Amino acid sequence: MTFTLVTNFACMILCCAVLVQSMRLMRSLRAVKDGSLGQVVQSLDKATGLARAVLSDMKTTLGRDAAANAATLDEAKAIRDELNVMIGIGDAIAERIATASSIANAARAPEADADDEKIVEEALVD
Repeated sequence: MTFTLVTNFACMILCCAVLVQSMRLMRSLRAVKDGSLGQVVQSLDKATGLARAVLSDMKTTLGRDAAANAATLDEAKAIRDELNVMIGIGDAIAERIATASSIANAARAPEADADDEKIVEEALVD
């Protein structure tokens, strides 16, 4: 087999493929011409209507969920604020306990000097 013969066979195969594709294209064009384009448009219109309905339902659902989440978030913020107040009170109590403990320790020490007595007096005044 020569190169020319192989090239001719390849060209014949490609020409047959082009003919087959041309036939398929002609059938598709005939189908469009016969009115199936109208059916395609109607199907697309129906699909668009369904998509709008689904989007509307999703919007409604998300609106309700967003409102519920906002209410939950407001409650969580209120609880956070209460906890911050409680933490502040706890810190103040801890400082008072630490101050009272240091005063008690200073009062027990036999060698309490004048500075320790001043601290005790100041703490008692507060």
